[in-house]
Amino acid sequence: MCAAVTALMLSGCGASTPDTHDADVKAIKDFEAQWNQDFAAKNLDKMMGNYTSDGDLLSSNAPIASTLDARRGAFKAMLDDPNFHLQFAATKVEVAKSGDIAYTQGTYTMTLTDPATKQPVTDKGKYVTVYKKQADGGWKAVEDIQNTDLPMPAPPAATMKMKK
Repeated sequence: MCAAVTALMLSGCGASTPDTHDADVKAIKDFEAQWNQDFAAKNLDKMMGNYTSDGDLLSSNAPIASTLDARRGAFKAMLDDPNFHLQFAATKVEVAKSGDIAYTQGTYTMTLTDPATKQPVTDKGKYVTVYKKQADGGWKAVEDIQNTDLPMPAPPAATMKMKK
């Protein structure tokens, strides 16, 4: 009996968590491919489901959208734009050894209507999205940041008259 118990205990000593790295990388790539489709379909509800409840959206020229309502408002404004189009692709996908957190880094191209000219403008930039693995094994964004590669606009011309 002692030998059986000892053998059972020793067999468990080398047990480790299964390596899901490659499957996790594929799952995240597939997730981002679906997210692109959600943007193309202008499906606001699906886009909201891509974030954890405490997820943050950090967009250029805007405050952090850290609540569901703030994220919904930011995305709704984009989706309501008839010229809106977004395409993004990861150039890097990294998954922690623990398998519970990951990030992607990539580039995007986005077209929106310029509020001043009412003409479509295309922005190109980069992004980083941090993901947390969910209880069901899926992934959701917890931090999502993007910023433009375009140069900053020139400051408005000075309106003050110089004293002589």
